[in-house]
Amino acid sequence: MTKLVWLALAGALGTVARYGLGRMVQKINGAPFPFENLVVNLIGCFTAGILWTLFEGRWTVTAEIRVLVLIGFLGAFTTFSAFILETSQLMRSASWLPAMANIMLQNGLGFAALFAGAALVRHV
Repeated sequence: MTKLVWLALAGALGTVARYGLGRMVQKINGAPFPFENLVVNLIGCFTAGILWTLFEGRWTVTAEIRVLVLIGFLGAFTTFSAFILETSQLMRSASWLPAMANIMLQNGLGFAALFAGAALVRHV
């Protein structure tokens, strides 16, 4: 049970960080493009890349710490970073077809699900 509490806390911190950064970028940005999501996703991916590399080579951390940071905090900060990490792991293991399928399915089905949900609400 303690692991779940720590994971929830890490997720809550990631959520608050995402909201705060998004609001800050939104105040600076006057354009209609959603720069706040772009900035959050890019910072999340960049941070995930840094931490993943450090965790694998330079820093000795437990599996629990990896989960708390990469899944808890960064997963709540941006799920895009989790998607990129998973796809990178597939590419790193030369699983090119699954990696490309993940990219196409996540994006293609993600848009399809978004539009399907919107259509459902419009027709109900």
